[in-house]
Amino acid sequence: MKGIVPWSYSRLKAFDQCPKQFYHMKILKEYEDKETSAMRYGTMFHTAAEEYVRDGTPMPAKFDYAIPAIDNLIAKRGNKLCEYKLGLTEDLEACGFSDKAVWFRGIADLLIIDNDVAWVVDYKTGKSARYADKGQLELMAMAVFKHFPEVEVVRAALMFVVSNDLITSSYNKDQEDALWDKWLNSFGQLKGAYTHDVWNAKPSGLCRNHCAVTECAYNGRN
Repeated sequence: MKGIVPWSYSRLKAFDQCPKQFYHMKILKEYEDKETSAMRYGTMFHTAAEEYVRDGTPMPAKFDYAIPAIDNLIAKRGNKLCEYKLGLTEDLEACGFSDKAVWFRGIADLLIIDNDVAWVVDYKTGKSARYADKGQLELMAMAVFKHFPEVEVVRAALMFVVSNDLITSSYNKDQEDALWDKWLNSFGQLKGAYTHDVWNAKPSGLCRNHCAVTECAYNGRN
């Protein structure tokens, strides 16, 4: 299944957005995502937050606005792991991020482990939390349960640092089976497209100005 595994929340979301775009960009790799100023800003913030939490490196002045929120995370009890990489095999067993058997990958911006409770935080630098998607929180919680068997509860959050919004959710270990059924079904749709080599376009408002796949009939530049 070269090109579809290891999968991640972002890869599955890209497939759901448009299978044809996913095929040309992620399978054939004919196009690359162009880095935008918003993406650069997000990368810089993530690096600054990681170094601030892990090493105590002062935050750059332009990110001072986020210090109170991050200080609240630092004040929490527990072992703090920054940019923590989590891998799973197809049998849903914990493995290394770069292991040959890795089937799923996820990275927690900040993971705090305190005995049987964990916190997973993902920093968001978008200007609004209006379209926040908790899907990645579900997947990260499920991966945490596999990597840290002692954890019974995962409290997760999307921290929108610019708009000062916190989108939270909580997951108990007994929810694992139901959540995996949901995500395995979603992955099954990607696997089906790969198996049958059918990658249908899914036209949307993004086609006109935001799609690099120019040979698609729905691309706004055609």
